[in-house]
Amino acid sequence: MAVSRNFARAIAKDAVIDRWTAPDGWPLRRFHWRAEGSPRGSILFQTGRGDVFEKYLESFVHWHAAGWTITAFDWRGQGGSGRLTPKANCGHIDDFGTYIADLRAFAAQWMAETPGPHVVMGHSMGGHLVLRGLAEGAIAPDMAVLVAPMLGVRSALGRLAAPMARFLSRLGDPRRPAWRGNEKPYTTETRANLLTHDPARYADELWWQAQDRALLTGPPSWQWLVAAFRSMADLEAGAIEAVGTPLLLLIAEADGLVDARAALRIASRLPDAAVLRFGPDSAHEILREADPVRDRALAAIDGFLAARAPRP
Repeated sequence: MAVSRNFARAIAKDAVIDRWTAPDGWPLRRFHWRAEGSPRGSILFQTGRGDVFEKYLESFVHWHAAGWTITAFDWRGQGGSGRLTPKANCGHIDDFGTYIADLRAFAAQWMAETPGPHVVMGHSMGGHLVLRGLAEGAIAPDMAVLVAPMLGVRSALGRLAAPMARFLSRLGDPRRPAWRGNEKPYTTETRANLLTHDPARYADELWWQAQDRALLTGPPSWQWLVAAFRSMADLEAGAIEAVGTPLLLLIAEADGLVDARAALRIASRLPDAAVLRFGPDSAHEILREADPVRDRALAAIDGFLAARAPRP
């Protein structure tokens, strides 16, 4: 599976990067790569907070080689989809419902224009939004995969994190950055170690940012934090048991960013969900980990897709 490593810093010649306009007129940067020959189906892959789709080109190559059409877009306010705050490197959102509105409209058009079966995948914040989209009926794919989903966060403040974010957001402009540098405040771990044990894959992200500084998204705003805590609480308190879509969850138990316990707790309530756990060999970005972890993850996803949507 590691053969795709050479494609981590290159866009396939037949892939298209363009703009998709949301119903309110906001332009989202889109990636689209049609399958060759007889298509296996279509995958919509959504990244985490602050990410860009270039980080997952290796995985896209893997799935495209298996016959899947691949689509993705940068979330509103991050990556190549503009900013919602005067701070150019700050990831801001007013409410996660805005993300869901974008996902609803985008997925409806995507499903109408691409061959089935349709699979939606989401990493971290993207995994949270995919599950919320399923729970709210905003999306209706045939299957879904959640990779290190943000269903809770790891914070030194524990249960005080959400009320503290609300308090601090009111002390100034809620669009201001919540912290400066690292992916997570109050930690001695580097951003690289929080994300992956593979230095080359971490360097790939920095390489893409160097090619286009507009792709760089730094810390979240205080309002993003408020909205994230509210969305996570509402999702867990909601009728998750009503989500009938077949799901595969990949969970890194040593994840230093999202709370694996919350993901496992929610997974146990889903009526049709398989779970694959990773130990200390995996940090947050499971699909960008060292090959032993990444290959195991891809094999699990391939097996899930083969079982739920076998080739005709």
